[in-house]
Amino acid sequence: MNSDLMGEIQSGRSEFLERLRIYLNCQSVSTDPAYAAGMRDARRFLTGFLDGMGFSGIRELDGGVGGHPALYAECLNAEGAPTMLVYGHYDVQPPDPLDRWKSPPFEMQERDGRLYARGISDDKGPTMIALEAMRAYLEVRGGLPINVKILLEGEEETGSPSLPNILKQNADLLAADAILSADGARWRADLTAVNVGSRGNGGFEFSLKTADMDLHSGRYGGAVPNALHEMARVIAALHDTDNRVTVPGFYDGIVMPDPATEADLHAIPFDGAAWAGGVGASEKGETGYTTLQRLWDRPTLEVNGMWGGYQGAGSKTVIPNEAHAKITMRLVPGQKPEAIRDAVKAHIAALVPPGVELTFTADRGWTKAYTVPAKHPLLMAAEEALSETLGEKPVRVRIGATLPLSDLVSRELGIDTVMFSFSTADEQFHAPNEFLRLSAIDDGIRAWICILDKIGNQLPDLYAPYRQK
Repeated sequence: MNSDLMGEIQSGRSEFLERLRIYLNCQSVSTDPAYAAGMRDARRFLTGFLDGMGFSGIRELDGGVGGHPALYAECLNAEGAPTMLVYGHYDVQPPDPLDRWKSPPFEMQERDGRLYARGISDDKGPTMIALEAMRAYLEVRGGLPINVKILLEGEEETGSPSLPNILKQNADLLAADAILSADGARWRADLTAVNVGSRGNGGFEFSLKTADMDLHSGRYGGAVPNALHEMARVIAALHDTDNRVTVPGFYDGIVMPDPATEADLHAIPFDGAAWAGGVGASEKGETGYTTLQRLWDRPTLEVNGMWGGYQGAGSKTVIPNEAHAKITMRLVPGQKPEAIRDAVKAHIAALVPPGVELTFTADRGWTKAYTVPAKHPLLMAAEEALSETLGEKPVRVRIGATLPLSDLVSRELGIDTVMFSFSTADEQFHAPNEFLRLSAIDDGIRAWICILDKIGNQLPDLYAPYRQK
């Protein structure tokens, strides 16, 4: 039925890969001000591409807080059809460490059926897959089967600090029946699955100070506190020997999945030892739970970085006067982000001994866990599209990562999110040699064309019970 669209896709394959190459060449790292030009380059590229496709109303939405703006566009000519807000993000992680890359991080290269570049899997490749399906529809048929509003965020990799304001200030502009996200990777390449939930997230940094300056270890060693020693004690005390978080109240209110969902989880073919071994690690986590439960159903408290003292070449016999750490948490249903934040900070403060100065900085994130309603019409459309294009019914899975958008749009716009990404969780995003399987491009474009058709056959009234505003 869609042979005309797939013919357009095949004939335009080289042009698609060239557009993807240009997009990846934009060094759009949102965390580092040194990459501001790359962020602008990415917005310019997307603006020109969307305009050329036939989208209108293209504009930047900045939220008024001085961050990187999101990009908005619309195509609203499908009278009587549902309206989807299609989401992606154009910012990427820093490429460091550069010496671990086998090819330049912002230059797309093909090797062994894979495309390599920073952002190819998270989230530029999946976003371009979605846009390519819509481009073919507009080119061949002159319109889309549904109404589409596009929101391409520029701060996803920094916890979406501007997104709450963007959603609040543009609630009418962004109003839709649901969100179809090109972000939120597939779990495994060997299993057809649809993500129905994600963990929440939050974090901060804290510092300990024990003296006015670094001190001579001969003159002061053994007689004054060492900031790194004190930090190590605090960090070690955040977990017990069963790998449970020791923060009082950390596990209060957690809602575990119902028995049927848990039964489905245990039926998923999964070799935890092989999974961990694939990255040179071993299974370890909260006692009493399987690895999948630890990834999907249980919260975490992680130390992402810890530093202080002399870190140069050779030796310097000092007692560090300052130590620093970065902390993040993945949250599950039933946990309230602000309450968890306050409890963790209070616990750290209680662990710090007298005479040591504690400072908290860099609060970020704090979004809730999210679960798609089991009967949501967009979820139904996604499952049907995957079944038809990939040849097997998808398994419902959850992800241990966080899609900040899901919780934020639920609160601010009152609508649900379904993740429909064609990256895969093992594709080394956030690490050197990030890649995207070439097979994901064809699978993804066919599935996006199919889901657009499926939604186009639905009535907007189907979404009414799920719209909260």
